Amino acid sequence: MKNMTIQSMVNACNGCYHGPKQLIDREITGVATDSRKVLTDFLFVPLKGEKVDGHDFIGKVMAAGALVTLSEVELEDDFPYIKVQSCLQALKDLAKYYRNQLSCTIVGITGSVGKTSTKEMIASVLEQRYRVQKTAGNFNNEIGLPLTIFSITQEHEVAVVEMGISDFGEMSRLAEITKPDICVITNIGYSHLEQLGDRDGVLKAKTEVLPFIQPGGSLILNGDDDQLLTIKSLDQQQILYYSMENNQANYYAPKDKKYGIDSAAIFFHSKMPGKEEIDYPVVIPVPGAHQVMNAMAAACVGELLGLTLEEIKEGILQVPNIQGRSNFLRKHNMLIIDDCYNANPMSMKASIEVLSQIPGRTIAILGDMGELGGETQKLHREVGEAVANSQIHTLIAIGDLAKEISIAANKNTVKEIYYFSTKEKALPFIKGYVKVGDSILVKASHFMKFEQIVESLTKEDSLV
Repeated sequence: MKNMTIQSMVNACNGCYHGPKQLIDREITGVATDSRKVLTDFLFVPLKGEKVDGHDFIGKVMAAGALVTLSEVELEDDFPYIKVQSCLQALKDLAKYYRNQLSCTIVGITGSVGKTSTKEMIASVLEQRYRVQKTAGNFNNEIGLPLTIFSITQEHEVAVVEMGISDFGEMSRLAEITKPDICVITNIGYSHLEQLGDRDGVLKAKTEVLPFIQPGGSLILNGDDDQLLTIKSLDQQQILYYSMENNQANYYAPKDKKYGIDSAAIFFHSKMPGKEEIDYPVVIPVPGAHQVMNAMAAACVGELLGLTLEEIKEGILQVPNIQGRSNFLRKHNMLIIDDCYNANPMSMKASIEVLSQIPGRTIAILGDMGELGGETQKLHREVGEAVANSQIHTLIAIGDLAKEISIAANKNTVKEIYYFSTKEKALPFIKGYVKVGDSILVKASHFMKFEQIVESLTKEDSLV
């Protein structure tokens, strides 16, 4: 890792080194907070959790070949370590220092919905030309993001970094580490309202990233989001838009287009600064209008970084499915949309729209959405109204909060609606209700553990 010697790390995190002087100029080869992932010459960062204190594993990681460890306490064993006040703060300080040693382009992604899907789309596009590193899994918070930064090596030319927050101030801390050259904001929705209050609060929290975008960089915005349209200008960065409603945006695809179940074959209209306007065909191999938006964001980034239209088209076509996020599974002659990683009102409505486009009997299995603050009941009812106004045949609502979905969906509709307080009560019914040819959406916030429903539907002994 470039310039990550023990001495430079001591300086970067304002620590105090204890150990043999001859190691002071040795460079680490990686950073880990999980003792099981420590390799030879790594730095170990022992974080204190609710149940586990990483300091208890220092002996193990040093025996496994770690070069040095951080520590908030003095160590009795003769291990080389850097004494710091806070290992978490030191982790962020070191990531900030390491980011400044990197020469690659960094693309930062934030927003209420679609961060991970957009990250995957952008990475897939950029991989057609560049050596790309990207956020793994959900490593997008104040622990995961520094680890993502540390995973970037000299060989990487571009890094695609996801930034997730739940409170004010977090984005400033993440963006100060990331310092993106290009920043994409996917939307401003109803997420983490317990801390952020309302969409105005979400906008305020997300836009803490703006002062940290590199001078001469670019901000790419969803041009159909009313909150994001309030961002009028930046001092040293250009703003670009992608849209399905405004044909004057830098990237445009018509909203009234009917999108296929498995994919969309459409035209993008590109109107990038300094380039000729052009329409070109794109095949997006994942369903839903929201995925068209994600693809436009990726195409916009691709053009900024010099990719040809053919490279952009191929990158979009090659985007992988993500488990738990609108992942289409075909089992027992059923189509199962596994979208149970997370949920909020915006993503719920997008998934309902996707399900509505599928012919045959469609079943929405929907559960509670978390962290919606004082708007919780109202926002669950809005999801129910979306179901009522859709072409979905059956709603199965599960959870205390999801009862509001079932109540709202039951108004002015002839749909079949079933409600269960827990998934344990719902599972026997679901297993007996589904049949060959059904298309089934499974979606709720992650704490509902709806992946158990997906597992039940895909088991070999599933009754269909």
